[in-house]
Amino acid sequence: MAKFDNISTIKTVTKTIDPLIGAIIGDVCGSGYEWHNAKTKQEIKLSFDSPSRFTDDTVLSCAIAEWLVDGKNGTTEDQEQILKDRLDKYGKAHPNAGYGHIFREWLAMKNKEPMNSFGNGAAMRCSACACVAESYDELMELAKQSAAVTHNHPEGIKGAQALCYAIWSTLCGYPDKEYLKQDIERNFGYDLSKTVDEIHGSHKFDATCQVTVPEAIIAFLEGDSFDDVFKKAIWIGGDSDTIADMACALAAAYYGIPDGYREKVQSLLTEDLNTTISKFENYISNGEK
Repeated sequence: MAKFDNISTIKTVTKTIDPLIGAIIGDVCGSGYEWHNAKTKQEIKLSFDSPSRFTDDTVLSCAIAEWLVDGKNGTTEDQEQILKDRLDKYGKAHPNAGYGHIFREWLAMKNKEPMNSFGNGAAMRCSACACVAESYDELMELAKQSAAVTHNHPEGIKGAQALCYAIWSTLCGYPDKEYLKQDIERNFGYDLSKTVDEIHGSHKFDATCQVTVPEAIIAFLEGDSFDDVFKKAIWIGGDSDTIADMACALAAAYYGIPDGYREKVQSLLTEDLNTTISKFENYISNGEK
């Protein structure tokens, strides 16, 4: 993959866990729409009330966050084993989070090997990588590693890298949305020309990276606020919580988290997930575990 034209302009990466929190908000507030896709735009609301709940998107995003804290400075082999351990640990601690069948098979393996998957599980869990990467090369490597232990198909890896790049470039303070659109199309080969309304009109349930990652990016590109990005992601239909997870991770990097949203969503999480978020935030802020 060619290096992007504007990589040399990066000076400072904003240190924040907003993309991780945004992904969790998208997952939780989108969960009620996954099997009950919205029939009208008016019925879509970003709500933390029942039936909103966290799903596998949140659980595995936290697993990646803990891996980044515990394994970032180890060897490649160490990092891979720590990542497997964290995904296994969190997956088994939350057995009813709604995992896809391929990940459930992976969890059941004694000797865990990648499943050649291109499902969007690779991209839904990667937002924390964009929070810690300090260079383009590090970003691409972390995104690849975060996906490849389960989703080693090229499309699975590309999905994680594309979403991480979109989040990270926003945290770096550039580019504007139109430039980002062109950058992603040129360097990842995604078609971002459709509108959310066009996708809604033709959409069928699909949980692959090659379909849902571009859809999430389009929702972000069209949205004009955090809430609007969420609503556009839900209007797409299909795998709503995961599309909203990815779109809202981007929206959080661009717009920040609206007041009160973080407290509301964390009140719906379990103690272990909130502990991981705090641990990750301390690491981002102070370099502390």
